[in-house]
Amino acid sequence: MIEGSCHCGAVHWSFAGIPDGATACNCTVCRRYGVLWAYDYEDEGIRVSGPTQAYMRGAAIAFHFCPTCGCVAYWRAREAGADGRRRIAVNLRLAPPGDVATVPIDHFDGLDTFQDLPRDGRCVGDYWF
Repeated sequence: MIEGSCHCGAVHWSFAGIPDGATACNCTVCRRYGVLWAYDYEDEGIRVSGPTQAYMRGAAIAFHFCPTCGCVAYWRAREAGADGRRRIAVNLRLAPPGDVATVPIDHFDGLDTFQDLPRDGRCVGDYWF
């Protein structure tokens, strides 16, 4: 299990297991936040706690951040899918670096093509160290 928290410690998340990738997205929001996302479903592989404020991005997702220190903790789908599950992604940059250093980076072109791009061999640790 990997755990992360905002800078002041008010918002926490946990990710069951180790993610098979961390997504670096270049969309108009993610590139500004500088986040690395790990995806699953709320209250299944990912659990979140603590007070947040949300920035609504269109009708699909809301970015949740700590109202005290401002760290972006996760995004969550605004509605559950047809299967009743709600998609969520946590910001791996809020985890201890050693816990996520070997997670491979996946690139997503959220700006132009809305497609996954090939892996380039870099891991989260390559972005930090």
